[in-house]
Amino acid sequence: MKANELKHEQNNNKVMSRQHHYLKIKPEYYRAVEKGIKPFEVRYNDRNFHVYDVLHLQECIGGEYSGREITAEVTYILDDPTFCKEGYVVLGIKVEHINN
Repeated sequence: MKANELKHEQNNNKVMSRQHHYLKIKPEYYRAVEKGIKPFEVRYNDRNFHVYDVLHLQECIGGEYSGREITAEVTYILDDPTFCKEGYVVLGIKVEHINN
C-alpha cells in the first residue's frame, strides 16, 4: 500500500469512529458561530473530545432548547495549560450544517 493510500485509509477510519456530542450553547455564541466569526468552542473536556468528532451545538435560551442547531466538525484541539484553564480545551470547529 502506498503512503498516500495508507494516510487516506487512516483518515477514513478516524472519520468513521468519530463521536457525536450534543452541547448547549448560549444565543450570543450560537449567532457568532452561525455568522462564521467564532470558529471555535471553549469547553470543559469531560467528554474526551477528539479531532473529527461532531458537535451538535443546540441553542438554549433560559434553560429551554430553541430548536436551532449547528452541526460542526472538530478540526483542532488546544489543551496547552499555558493557554487553557485546567480541564478546559479550545476546539477549532468547521460548520457542516445549520438548522434554523
